[in-house]
Amino acid sequence: MDLLQLITNLNIMIVVVMTAAYLYQGVYMLIGLIRRKMRPLPEAGRLHRFAALICARNEQSVIGELVDSLKAQNYPAELLDIYVLADNCTDDTAGAAAAAGAIVYRRENKELVGKGYALDELLKHIAADRGENAYDAYFIFDADNIVDPDFVREMNKTYDRGYQVATCYRNSKNFGDNWISASYSIWFLREARFLNAPRMLTGNSCAVSGTGFMVSGSVIRENGGWPFHLLTEDIQFSVDCVLKGRRIGYCDSAVVYDEQPTTFRQSWNQRLRWSKGFFQVDRHYLLPLLKGSVSRGSLRMSCYDMFMTVAPCIFLTLGAAVVNLLLLLLVCTQPFIVARMIEAETGRYLFFCVVNTYLGMAAYGLLTVCSEWKRIHATAGEKLRYVAAFPVFMATYIPITLVALFRNVTWTPITHYSSRQLGKAARSRQAKA
Repeated sequence: MDLLQLITNLNIMIVVVMTAAYLYQGVYMLIGLIRRKMRPLPEAGRLHRFAALICARNEQSVIGELVDSLKAQNYPAELLDIYVLADNCTDDTAGAAAAAGAIVYRRENKELVGKGYALDELLKHIAADRGENAYDAYFIFDADNIVDPDFVREMNKTYDRGYQVATCYRNSKNFGDNWISASYSIWFLREARFLNAPRMLTGNSCAVSGTGFMVSGSVIRENGGWPFHLLTEDIQFSVDCVLKGRRIGYCDSAVVYDEQPTTFRQSWNQRLRWSKGFFQVDRHYLLPLLKGSVSRGSLRMSCYDMFMTVAPCIFLTLGAAVVNLLLLLLVCTQPFIVARMIEAETGRYLFFCVVNTYLGMAAYGLLTVCSEWKRIHATAGEKLRYVAAFPVFMATYIPITLVALFRNVTWTPITHYSSRQLGKAARSRQAKA
C-alpha cells in the first residue's frame, strides 16, 4: 500500500506543479478574452526611416510578392528601403528581388549557415554602404511573407511610443491547406491573442516569433550587428532583450501573412530545428532567466514568462508517464490485490493524462479560432474541422523533442509557393467541396 500511496502522491504532485507553473497563462487567456480588441495606437509624432531586411535562400518563386507588398505600403516610399540577401542561392532569387525593386546583396558561405549569420552580414553591408545611423529601425521578414499595407505605418506608431523592439500579428496565407498548415496557424494566432497581447496590456515583455518584427538601429549598434546564431535565433534574441531589461512590444494592427508547411516531413524538420534550438537556448540562458525571475524587480515576471517558454517542462510530464508505465510492468512482483490497485491507479493517470491533454488542447484551439474567426482566411468548415487535429499536431512534439535531444540538427530549407499558387489550390478545394 505504501507503493500505491507513493504513486498517487507523485501523480498529484506533477499535476499541482504544472498547474501552478502555468497558472499565469490562464490569467493571460482571461485578459485575451475580456479585451477582444486592443485600443488603436495614437498617431505618431513623426515618420521614421526604416529598412526591411529579407534573408532568402532559393526563394525565387515568392520573393517578388513580398517586395511588392512592401512597395505598396501606406507609408512614404522614401522612408522605407528594402534589402534582400540572396543567401547561398542556386536559383535566381537575387534577380527576382532586384526586378521587384529591392536592393540586393549576395552571400556564399557554406560554413556559417543560418538566418542569424545571413542577417548579420546583411547589416554589415548596409552599415558599410549607407552608414550605421542610416535607419531608425529595421524590419525582419521571411521571404514567403506578405505584408499588410498598413504594417509599416502601425509599427511606426509603436516605435514612436518608445519601443526599441516590437513584434506583430502573425496571420497565415494558407490556413485551409490541410491539418498541418492549420495547426501552425492556430499556434501563432494563439500566441498573438492569448500571449503577446496580454503581455503588452500588463506591461510585460512580449516575445519575437521568427518574422515580422522590428528592431531599432540603437539596439543593432549596441549588439554590434546580429550576434544571435543559435538554431532559434528569434528566441535567443527575445531572451537577450529580457535579460538586458528591454521590453518587447506588440502591435496587433501590424499584420504579416506567413506561409505554413503542408507536409509532415517539412513540419518535422522545421520543428526538430526549433526543438534543438530551444535546448541550445536552455543551455545558455535557463539559469540567468531563473535568477532574473527572483531578482530583476519589475522584469521578474518577464523573466519568469520567458523561463517557462523555453524550459523543457514536457520532460516532467513524460517522466511521470514513464514511471507509471514502468510500474505497470513491475506489478507482477506485488500481491494480487495490491497489483490490481496499482494497475488501476497508473492506468487511470495515463488515461486521464491523454484524454485531458487532448481535450485541453482542442478547447484551446477552438477558443483561438472562435476568437480570431474574422481574421482567419479559410472557410467555416476548414476552421472548425482542423481544430480537432490541433491536439494531434501538438502531440507530435513529443517524439520530435526526444529526437532533438540526441540528434545533431542543422538548418534545412523549406519550399515555399507564391500566393497565386496557394490561391489556386484553395479554389480547387472549394470547387471539389
